Amino acid sequence: PIEHLSLSVLRRPVEYGQFRSRAMARELRRYDMVGSMGRVGAAGDNAAMESFWSLLQTNVLNQQRWATRQELRLAIVVWIERKYHRQRAQDSLGGLTPIEFEAKLAEPLTLAA
Repeated sequence: PIEHLSLSVLRRPVEYGQFRSRAMARELRRYDMVGSMGRVGAAGDNAAMESFWSLLQTNVLNQQRWATRQELRLAIVVWIERKYHRQRAQDSLGGLTPIEFEAKLAEPLTLAA
């Protein structure tokens, strides 16, 4: 089951070669998973995730040293829930935050008479 994946499998690869390594491929097969890396030179494939990692690095990881993994985990969750989802307006969402956009989608439609 996916719950038993080791952290090393979920960790962001630093280099393309790490992602394509035999060890990584073996772990993916072990859990019936498929890697998400696109072809070489297709920067758009991972642009959204690279943006997320950059924001996480700047806003959480570079702010201080963490005494325990649990403290870091809590800091990441708090940042995602308080800042990333609730305050980060997106041009592609009409200037709304992800939470605001989702709430708008959930509103019942009013039909014109």
